[in-house]
Amino acid sequence: MEINDQIFVLQTKQKNSIPVIDFTKQSLNPGTSSWISTCKAVREAMEEYGCFIAFDNKVDFELRSAVFGFLEELFDLPVEKKMLNTSNIPFFGYIGKMPNADQLYESMGIEDSTTIDAVQSFANLMWPSGNNQFCESMHSYINQVSQLGDMMTRMLFESYGVENYYDSHVKSSSYLLRPNGYKVPKDNEANILGAIPHTDASFLTVLQQNEAPGLEIKSKDGTWISVDFPPSSFVVMAGDALLAWSNGRISPCLHRVTITGKISRYSVGLFSYHNGIVEVPKELADEKYPLKFKPFDHLGYYRFVVPNLALSVEERLKAFCGLQDDIA
Repeated sequence: MEINDQIFVLQTKQKNSIPVIDFTKQSLNPGTSSWISTCKAVREAMEEYGCFIAFDNKVDFELRSAVFGFLEELFDLPVEKKMLNTSNIPFFGYIGKMPNADQLYESMGIEDSTTIDAVQSFANLMWPSGNNQFCESMHSYINQVSQLGDMMTRMLFESYGVENYYDSHVKSSSYLLRPNGYKVPKDNEANILGAIPHTDASFLTVLQQNEAPGLEIKSKDGTWISVDFPPSSFVVMAGDALLAWSNGRISPCLHRVTITGKISRYSVGLFSYHNGIVEVPKELADEKYPLKFKPFDHLGYYRFVVPNLALSVEERLKAFCGLQDDIA
């Protein structure tokens, strides 16, 4: 596939590549030629890879540094404290002591995280005596990154010619923030699995990390690509729900984390999810792409994923909301 010229390529040690898209241009405004070509680049990258790396300077660097500094403090809290972060939605609360992950990985969740009340409630669990600096920094960071996520979503909608659905989609969507921590293996061992291969159940995921690498994405030929992206950039990944919404045009990338360095790895993932029903726009069903999925409850899908983790994302969606015998 020939990728749009708005994309340049990040070469990796495996001589594979992940698309990189530059969002720092001053002229990147809706309706401009730069905007239209970047919309096309986002769609092409998602269709071919299920992800891309975004260079964007809209998130304040000092704010990002403050947030990652707080992550060290957060993950140093006692496990009993972190386990207070609970949810009735799978993957929305504390995750730790993961099987087959050498107990290196921990993660927590803040639901509806663009609201200050949600961030404050989480902080009160972790620091009952208060931590206003955490709340202010995290809330500002979440809102800046969510604007980036909204822009990516808008670009996809516009590139597919279904921008008239965008406003209602965003109004019905929320963001889950997941801070992730990966401890250094004992005896400085390398290449230990920190997070098992998986796709995200979200609509869209925007991920940022500290200086420690580890993210790997599986290419279509089965090769695991090491994604050593700069800390100032983001990895944007399609979620399971985007596969259904796009009527099979976009497949989420299978990814994992391998612990390779000698410093703890921290990342922050912002996951967009729909509070209601996800539905394929009628314009995305045609002779080439017959309708494959019926409307489905996104949070219901999250609950469906847990007992069906052994299935591929295609198999899960087919079982949960598929219309045809074959959705390949």
